Amino acid sequence: MTHKAGYVNIIGNPNVGKSTLMNALVGERLSIITSKAQTTRHRILGIVNGENFQILFSDTPGIIKPAYQLQESMMDFVKSAFEDADILLYMVEIGEKELKDEAFFNKIKNAKIPVLLLINKIDKSSQSEVEEKYEFWQEKLPNAIIYPISALNNFNVQNVLGKIIELLPESPPFYPKDQLTDKPERFFVNETIREKILMHYKKEIPYAVEIETEEFFEDDKIIKIRSVIMVERETQKGIIIGHKGLALKRVGTEARKDLEKFFDKKIFLELYVKVNKNWRNDKNQLKRFGYKD
Repeated sequence: MTHKAGYVNIIGNPNVGKSTLMNALVGERLSIITSKAQTTRHRILGIVNGENFQILFSDTPGIIKPAYQLQESMMDFVKSAFEDADILLYMVEIGEKELKDEAFFNKIKNAKIPVLLLINKIDKSSQSEVEEKYEFWQEKLPNAIIYPISALNNFNVQNVLGKIIELLPESPPFYPKDQLTDKPERFFVNETIREKILMHYKKEIPYAVEIETEEFFEDDKIIKIRSVIMVERETQKGIIIGHKGLALKRVGTEARKDLEKFFDKKIFLELYVKVNKNWRNDKNQLKRFGYKD
């Protein structure tokens, strides 16, 4: 029997549910999820293997107009998702009418590869509104195959997966069949800590933060991790640490619990906070943190 394999890249505006869908399709919590825009900063690969297929799902940052270098790098990840896709998943939510960048929308409109348009969050809608949106998108993107879904409730997700397998090109696998992602362990440590910061801090703080894991030592019983939370200003450092260190302690405790589930092992996590001025506009820093080649 022939083998199929290909890149299936998920694109859309911020907060439409791309990461929730990716995790539902892969069956693992690879992408962090919060209610804040720009939660996803990198392009994250999740690999789904079957006997005769390998799907390389790619979660990408939400499409925005970049305001600084970090956001430009995030949009470069989206551009690369157009370049190597075998199938595009264009995700919208029920009340949405357009992509925040017209050039990206035109790329979808003129795509020479299969496009699956997923109308997400239909659990927050009525049947008549879903039908109305279905017709709206059918007119706007006649080349797309449309699926109303609820990624959060796993509604219609298996049908989308079935269609993807059907549309995959013939190809040998790109990665070993037991591999789940292309990212190293430290990446998931960094993302888990960043998720807790997105959840517990307001305004600019989550967007001024980057995590770097300096040490990751694993033995049979425990993983010892030391990570640094980078901020841009001294005032932000104080906010992250909080009164008597309580805010930082909460981040560490919640991240440790999630990491113990993810790695299925006891975790010892040390967190430090450092000021790294203007890192979001520094090309060398962005390269170091994996945002640029």
